[in-house]
Amino acid sequence: MPEFDLVVRGGQVVDGSGGQRRTADVAVHDGTIVEVGRVDGGGRREIDADGAVVAPGFVDIHTHYDGQASWSSSLAPSVWHGVTTVVMGNCGVGFAPVRPSDHERLIDLMEGVEDIPGTALHAGLQWDWDSFPSYLDALSRRAYDVDIAAQVPHAPLRLHVMGERAARREEASAHDVAEMARLAAEGVRAGALGFSTSSTLNHRTRQGELTPTYAAAGDELVGIASALGETGTGVLQLISDFDDPEAEFAILRQMMVASRRPLSVSLLQNPARPDLWRNLLTRMEAADSDGLTVRAQVAARAVGVLYGLSCRLHPFAALPSFQALGDLSLAEKVVRMADHSLRDRVLAEAAAAPRGMANQYDQLFEMGDPPDYEPEPSTSLAQRAARSGSSPEALTWDLLQRDGGATLLYAPVMNYVGGNLDAVGEMLAHRLSIPGLSDGGAHVGVICDASFPTTLLSLWGRDRSREGVGLEHVVARQARATAQAVGLNDRGLLSPGYRADLNVIDLPNVQVRRPFLVADLPAGASRFEQRADGYLHTIVGGVETYAGGRATGALPGRLVRGPQRPQAPSPV
Repeated sequence: MPEFDLVVRGGQVVDGSGGQRRTADVAVHDGTIVEVGRVDGGGRREIDADGAVVAPGFVDIHTHYDGQASWSSSLAPSVWHGVTTVVMGNCGVGFAPVRPSDHERLIDLMEGVEDIPGTALHAGLQWDWDSFPSYLDALSRRAYDVDIAAQVPHAPLRLHVMGERAARREEASAHDVAEMARLAAEGVRAGALGFSTSSTLNHRTRQGELTPTYAAAGDELVGIASALGETGTGVLQLISDFDDPEAEFAILRQMMVASRRPLSVSLLQNPARPDLWRNLLTRMEAADSDGLTVRAQVAARAVGVLYGLSCRLHPFAALPSFQALGDLSLAEKVVRMADHSLRDRVLAEAAAAPRGMANQYDQLFEMGDPPDYEPEPSTSLAQRAARSGSSPEALTWDLLQRDGGATLLYAPVMNYVGGNLDAVGEMLAHRLSIPGLSDGGAHVGVICDASFPTTLLSLWGRDRSREGVGLEHVVARQARATAQAVGLNDRGLLSPGYRADLNVIDLPNVQVRRPFLVADLPAGASRFEQRADGYLHTIVGGVETYAGGRATGALPGRLVRGPQRPQAPSPV
């Protein structure tokens, strides 16, 4: 009789500890790893991993599947990139707690902040919850292809307690703060992993109003953090513009001191303030030296916007002559674009249009398949056009018609100062950084960054490894360090007693594919998806969910409530 449920044989085990890879077997029983090394016993199923990398499942701690998880059992596109656990409820937005009168307001906020179509949210959300505990209960009734976990978001909390005063961003009273603190602690006791908030001008409702949490007073944030401290569990997550780094970081220190809970901050290189990230890391180092636990969530590459004829945005989308095409299908638009008179009118309007992000041609690149996420500045549309004696507008017009209108243009916005990803490499190597910011499930019409874990493997683990950043480092950060950062201490490590979440990876062939649009959201709304090559087997809790990039149909994933710890392996 087989001794184990599964044995993965002879792979190059990169166990998530940061130690050197080694040839070993991994045995699994009852969803738990029971042996790593030479395994003599047999398995009911065996996977030959000779020549492949065997790594822990990846833990993505910065997603926005808050709506999708309520209507779908598959949390794509993250599941195609080796991710076996996702954490949502980031950036202070979500759908609980909520009163029926605030349903519309929370949808508008999520649509504006995270670019999830309101039509899909209206059709998909069942609203069979009101409190945060009942939201978790609703999620717990579903099975998934990954494990999921949630955080209590600040914006719904504020609206629930303060109503219209929250929408107007009025200062919270002492009573308001006490009630928000009580509800945040209630959510954490029910199983939320922590509390998240936002203070960035980029986060607005569909109508353009600032998120209700923007510039929330320090007393409010510290009061809520203190309540988490009283539970003895939970983490704090924040995104901010840091217009005044000294004042804002002082508040973060107060939150950590009052709660004694870990805190993570989104960290990107902003081209308007290209050295701010170094300033913030210095402040984090000082806090760490004082015994406070703080982490920087960093991206695996530039955060960039996608444009195309099939997309909501492209360089000609707002021009009157192009808008006259109205709601024509993609194929019909491609046919009409062959009309030279239309071309001449649109290009004349484009040449006279003020410069914005969509027509900064020196920062626009044609996206290939596989995509180049570190394109040479010389390959920008502006420089290509100059070399050919054409205008960038004319080149863009021609590109958008290719491949039946499926061509995508890529505009790296953050983390690409100087036309390279050098700053990203420095951030990834820093001892206080962890991978994050993939925004899986969000920005579905303009960004597709849920593939960050694959970029970590292919770009930083293989092609562009450098001192302090290589395969063992990025696996440890994307699996073990992310799990530990949110209290999921039972996963991210291939060691006896840990959850049997694994990836078997053909590292030489790992690559991200070009994003593509699919209309599979509720009400037929579209979103970007993105697949990857090189994942041979993805296993969640000892059950294979994806084989060669294809779903097996198994749904072993469940809602994870609260922090976790390794368990003693079951007898075999």
